[in-house]
Amino acid sequence: MITRKIILKDINETLIVLGPQDIYLRELEKDFGVKIYVEQLPNSTSLIIKGKQRSVSKTISRIESVLKKYYEMTNHSNKIEEESEITNTKDDSDTIYTTEVGEKIKPKTENQKNYVKKMLENDIVIAIGPAGTGKTFLAATVGLKLLKEKRIKKIVITRPIVEAGEHLGFLPGDIESKVNPYLKPVYDVFYNLLGPEKFHIYREEDIIETVPLAYMRGRTLEDSFIILDEAQNTTTLQMKMFLTRMGFNSKIVVTGDITQIDLKEKNTSGLITSIEILKDIEEIKIVVLTNEDIIRHPIITKIIDAYKKWEDNQNGNKYYK
Repeated sequence: MITRKIILKDINETLIVLGPQDIYLRELEKDFGVKIYVEQLPNSTSLIIKGKQRSVSKTISRIESVLKKYYEMTNHSNKIEEESEITNTKDDSDTIYTTEVGEKIKPKTENQKNYVKKMLENDIVIAIGPAGTGKTFLAATVGLKLLKEKRIKKIVITRPIVEAGEHLGFLPGDIESKVNPYLKPVYDVFYNLLGPEKFHIYREEDIIETVPLAYMRGRTLEDSFIILDEAQNTTTLQMKMFLTRMGFNSKIVVTGDITQIDLKEKNTSGLITSIEILKDIEEIKIVVLTNEDIIRHPIITKIIDAYKKWEDNQNGNKYYK
């Protein structure tokens, strides 16, 4: 166990890190398994962080990242200038959403543009493709756009937690601590789009809800944008259960990578069977993103290509083209 101290410079930094009634601080403790104590001095506030070395380091990195984004946001807001109407029309035509720091989020490839269009125009969209193609990121962005336009009231994101069985009872802690590691990638997406403060507020007010797939049974979600992430790890019955949760004025987006199925029996993947079962329903659109849509480090494409060649040599893949 180690102890580290962070000195916060002013009241703004203190409010950003602690949050209302120290709520952000408590979330840091839950996320990283540390204890954080506030030390109030005459001219500053300090945080005393105790825990395992790796956990403490991660906590400090998160705090530094939050403060960095805060200063980037404030500096950015001071520099934003009005653009001409012609420039706005030209540059913003594909913009889906503008983040708290003024970054305009837009699809980068024709396939991604088609994916966004399908989500906006249809109630159920199934998107398959490799890592880095923006499946979840673009779905979250479209959800925020619809939320901002008041076309929906909330965003619900769900994932299958563990392969096939979802045995949450064997994991330590309460339900939130059990599912947090699995939903962390989804949190990161909204954290980047909304900024730390707004994201925490949306979660507190249940405007953004993250829930394991096992807990979706029996619910009917109305006025919602519902995202099923990592759908390749659902079973056929789980997929049927999920798709039938949709209520009035809701949209569903299913995302997954059928080259990364963690189920013991890969041919039982609910994502793969859904493509076959639902292909003739006109209202359900299926979008296939490919390696050409990967917006990450260029080496990612090469890695995926190499693995695909190896898998094709082993037993082929009739679904992924």
